[in-house]
Amino acid sequence: MRRSLSITLLSVGHGCVDVYQGAVAALVPLFVAERAYGYAAASGIVLAASILSSVAQPLFGVLTDRRAVPWLLPGSTLLTGLGIALSGVSDSYAVTLAVVAASGVGVAAYHPESARVARVAGGGSHSAMGWFSLGGNLGFALAPLAVAAVVAVGGLRLTPLLLLPAVVGAALCLPVLRGLETRLSDTARSPVTGRDDTASFVRLSLAVVCRSIAFIGLGTFISLYAAERMEGSRAAGTVALFLLYLGGAVGSVLGGALANRWDRVRVSHWSYLLTAGSIAGLVFVPGPALYLFVILTSAGLYVPFSLQVTLGQDYLPSRIGTASGITLGLTVSIGGLISPVIGTIADRTSLQTALTPLIVMPLLAWLLFRTLPEPAVPGFESTASKEDDAHAEPSDARSRPR
Repeated sequence: MRRSLSITLLSVGHGCVDVYQGAVAALVPLFVAERAYGYAAASGIVLAASILSSVAQPLFGVLTDRRAVPWLLPGSTLLTGLGIALSGVSDSYAVTLAVVAASGVGVAAYHPESARVARVAGGGSHSAMGWFSLGGNLGFALAPLAVAAVVAVGGLRLTPLLLLPAVVGAALCLPVLRGLETRLSDTARSPVTGRDDTASFVRLSLAVVCRSIAFIGLGTFISLYAAERMEGSRAAGTVALFLLYLGGAVGSVLGGALANRWDRVRVSHWSYLLTAGSIAGLVFVPGPALYLFVILTSAGLYVPFSLQVTLGQDYLPSRIGTASGITLGLTVSIGGLISPVIGTIADRTSLQTALTPLIVMPLLAWLLFRTLPEPAVPGFESTASKEDDAHAEPSDARSRPR
């Protein structure tokens, strides 16, 4: 299978998983409206999805470091979708927390192995990882629209229809795994090159935590905040959440392109500095200009996203699965642990007051990136290129005159 087709299918499959991460935030206003949850109770739903994912992803990362487990891709995709599909079925808060938490476990199982597979399929290319991340970002972006379309007629009781993307995503990854079977096995058995830089990886992880707090905090409350700023319009909240996720699609591709010209650390460093200003605009600038700052904030938070994944893998070349599990999982999901704190502050003061501290988060990430070196990139490219050439060889041979 050609590299471009592999990355395309993996990207779409990634979107089919991350639509469920976006769906959690998209369901929050519905839980508030239909079940009369307060801000703190609603953010507890986000916490349920985040906490198990945060704990489990590094564990799945350790597992993928020990052996190749490509079956995790279709299996975890289906689990992720099933949890969200069942979230609206029961009025019980405990049941809702349990099924959303199960979806979080599916997310935890998917990302470490999918990042490893995508890195191999893309030959170590920053742009290929950017396109892989794009799929996830588009899944996030489409989540509010998917949730709105499904529940518009029947409310939360129609959430079982949300299982469809998981079925599609599980089916799409199967031909990729078959096509990459030999290369994945060879990569798993190949000796590790390069030395682990644990200190840099820890600083990188702290920067990703800061990004996570900002992004999940905004993702949890931006629809409620926009509706509040736009005279209670639920549509205004849906648009704001859609733009927050859609801007990430631009940011992830832009990040890969910029990293091909400058190094990953420099691109991420400046992106975080600019993002601090855009979050300030989102919180304080009144009127429809809110939407412009939502887009800028989203793009700024996502420019470093795929770059941080490959940086983590290159800082820990002997533990790529663990690195992926932490940078895609623990540090990304840990922002959900802060959401109830933001919700509690909002209940006691206002959403604007509760969201204001998020301006500091990208500034802390900027400071941490100033201390990071640019690591060497392992030699994925040559293996992938040879395989692409091997696939092209039969057609070239047939075209030669005899």
